[in-house]
Amino acid sequence: MNWEQLDWTALDRLREGFLTGAAAHGPYWQTPSDLASYDATYAERIGWKWDAVLRELASRQWRPPASARTVLDWGCGSGVAGRRVLQAFGAENFDALHLWDHSPLAREFAATRARETFPALTVSPFADAGQPIGLLVVSHVINELPPEALQTLLGLVARAQAVLWVEPGTHAASRQLIGVRETLTPAFDLIAPCPHQGPCGLLSPGNERHWCHFFAPPPMGVQNDSDWVRFGQRAGIDLRSLPYSYLVLEKKPAAAIPPAGAARILGRAEHFKGFARVLSCEAPGVEELELQKRADAELFKQLKKDASHPLYHWERTDRRITGATRV
Repeated sequence: MNWEQLDWTALDRLREGFLTGAAAHGPYWQTPSDLASYDATYAERIGWKWDAVLRELASRQWRPPASARTVLDWGCGSGVAGRRVLQAFGAENFDALHLWDHSPLAREFAATRARETFPALTVSPFADAGQPIGLLVVSHVINELPPEALQTLLGLVARAQAVLWVEPGTHAASRQLIGVRETLTPAFDLIAPCPHQGPCGLLSPGNERHWCHFFAPPPMGVQNDSDWVRFGQRAGIDLRSLPYSYLVLEKKPAAAIPPAGAARILGRAEHFKGFARVLSCEAPGVEELELQKRADAELFKQLKKDASHPLYHWERTDRRITGATRV
């Protein structure tokens, strides 16, 4: 589908449902055109978030376990998450892609797109027969799930060898995902974004206003593309801002987990005249730290422009950073 073929009426209806919460009340796809228009616009932006997560995993040299030969894209929608994952890790490394969505229209659309993209891969609807699951992919569903549906999903998570889960970067979605995280740590190692395996520091008293989120960069040229600009204006979307929350888990014992003592910046560093402030997540907890520009001018500059979400080992005195080493 190209920009001239977009069904703007459908996109407006979908956007209204996402904003009001009506999307949580059942299937909202009405026609294949809904899905095609969504796949070219909103889903593509979700794909950019997946790209950011998958780039980080590549930089950390993490891949799904070799025994995880199947991918299950649960709540697939148009199927963008499953396709991005297969492109990143190589479809040739998997035997099958299974798709589940409460909408038959979505399952059919996602399957068609996947078969077009990966013609050698077996693609089929997911029929739950209690079988083990290789790689479970979950994307942008948590604010649409009633409690019983979430429990069903967590039952699938328990059977997976690895899980990639990406959600919107809102306070509410992040906090829900943190709740999920805490239930899974007995069986899974945390690969990302958590730099440690302990309880989430954001649950400590005093951190209620904070949340675990990051920002994905849009592809080069998007902000100057007339079609994307028009879409952003109509949808009321800032094309520069792609906040997301996520979890990457692997059944214990995982081959590669974050190194001891690592720290991660949540959100973005705030820059002021002469200093920067970061919300740092590490094993002892989550706390606000400051970096004086004169203490490390290069790090100060790096924190302003780096969107790759690296892990750091801080050099610090109390709550003041004096230097850092990227892990």
